[in-house]
Amino acid sequence: MKSPLAVVVLAAGAGTRMKSALPKVLHPVAGKPMLAHVLASVARLKPAKVVGVIAPGAKSVAKAFAPYPAAVQKRALGTGDAVKAALPALRGHSGPVLVVYGDSPLITTASLQRLLESCRKAGASVGVLGFVARDPSPYGRLIVNGGTLEKIVESKDANAGERAIDFVNSGVMCLDGARIAGLLGAIGNDNVKREFYLTDVVGIARARGLHAVAVEGPEAEFQGVNSRAELAAAERAMQQRLRSAAMAAGVTMIDPDTVWLSADTKLGNDVTIGPNVRFGPSVTVASGASILAFCDIEGVRIGKGARIGPFTRIRPGSDVGEDVHIGNFVELKATTIKRGAKANHFAYLGDSEIGAASNIGAGTIFVNYDGYGKYRTLLGDDVFIGSNSSLVAPVRIGKGANVTAGSVITEDVPAGALAFGRARQETKKGRAGPLRAKLQARAAAAKRQKGKK
Repeated sequence: MKSPLAVVVLAAGAGTRMKSALPKVLHPVAGKPMLAHVLASVARLKPAKVVGVIAPGAKSVAKAFAPYPAAVQKRALGTGDAVKAALPALRGHSGPVLVVYGDSPLITTASLQRLLESCRKAGASVGVLGFVARDPSPYGRLIVNGGTLEKIVESKDANAGERAIDFVNSGVMCLDGARIAGLLGAIGNDNVKREFYLTDVVGIARARGLHAVAVEGPEAEFQGVNSRAELAAAERAMQQRLRSAAMAAGVTMIDPDTVWLSADTKLGNDVTIGPNVRFGPSVTVASGASILAFCDIEGVRIGKGARIGPFTRIRPGSDVGEDVHIGNFVELKATTIKRGAKANHFAYLGDSEIGAASNIGAGTIFVNYDGYGKYRTLLGDDVFIGSNSSLVAPVRIGKGANVTAGSVITEDVPAGALAFGRARQETKKGRAGPLRAKLQARAAAAKRQKGKK
C-alpha cells in the first residue's frame, strides 16, 4: 500500500522583474493563473495534504490556494526556509513530500508521478527532477554516480568538469516525510546570500547514508517564470501543448499557430477552427461546429453544427444552439440563441433570448442599457427582425412575428403580428436640385470664412 502524499507548493517569490502589482504566481497562462495550473497537476496525484507557502500579506495568493491552507514564510531566506515554514502543517505526516513551485505552470502530473514512483522503488529519501538543458549555465548541476544522486552543485560553485554536465536541477523535489524535518534542520546558510538552500538536502542525506535519486524530465516543463518575457514564453509553450492535444482529439485548425486556447476550452471532434481565433475561459464547442477566422469567444456553449464568424465576438453568458449561424461583425453578450436561428451580419445582441429558426437582419441592435440598468429582449420561435432595427428592452416579440426593416420597437409585439416602428416616408419631386445648390453654397461660404481667418 502506498504511503499518503503531501505536497508543498512554494509561492512566496516576489517576482520583482514582473514589475506588476499582481503577485507573480497569479499572472495568467492560457486564461488561468500560473498557480492554478500547478495545483491542477498536483490535484491529479490525489494528495492527502497540500500546503502553500506565501509571503507575508499575500492575501490574494492565500485565496488562490483555497481550500488548501497557506503557511507564511516570514522572511525571504531561501527555498529551504520556505519549506520549513510548511512543517507545522505537515506534522504527523510520514509519507513522501513533494515540493513544487507556483511559478512553473508547465509541470505535468506525469513527471511528478514518475519522480514519486522512482523514489518509492529505489527507497530514496530524496528525489530530484532534472532535465538535460540546452544551456546549462544558469542551473545547478546534478552530480550522479552509478544511479545515485550525490549532490547538487550551483553553477557559480561548479568546477570545469562539473560545468560540462548538462543534467541540471529543476527545483522539484521529493522528500521522505519521516526525515524531512531533520534534513531541513541541518541546512546551513554559509553562503553569499546567507540563505537556506533546499538543494543542500541532497548532500546532507548522502552524508547520512541515505539514498538520493535524480529523475529526468523534459526541459519544457521546468520553464519557470520570473519576467514578462518568460511569461510570454510559457504562454507559447502552453498554447502548443493545448493545440496539439485538441488536434489529436479530432479538431481541425487551419493555422494552429494563430489559434489561442484557454486551459479549460472544450472542443468536440470535427470542430473546425479558422485562423486568428481566440478562446477565452469557459468555452465549450460541440462536434461539427465551425469557427471561422478572426473570432473572439469567451464564456459560451456552442452547439453541434453551429457556424460562427468570421469576425464574431461572443461575450460571457451566452449559449448558442445547434445549427445556429452567427456571422460577420455580430456581437453576443449574455444571449441564448436556439436551434437554427441566424444573425448573419452586423448586429449587437445583448441580454436576450432568441427563439428557434428566428432571423436577425443586418444592423439590428438590442438596446439593453438605459444608462442605469440592463434589460432583456425576448424573441419567440420563427421571429423575423428586418434590417436596421432597434429593439428597446425590456421587450418581447411573440412567435412568428415580423418586425419591418428600420423599425424602433419599444412595445411588446404579439405572436403572428407585423410591427412597424418608423417614420412615414415622404417624396418631394424636383426638390433635390435646389437642396443640393443650397448645401453647396453653404459649404462654399464656410470655406471662404475659414480663409479669412
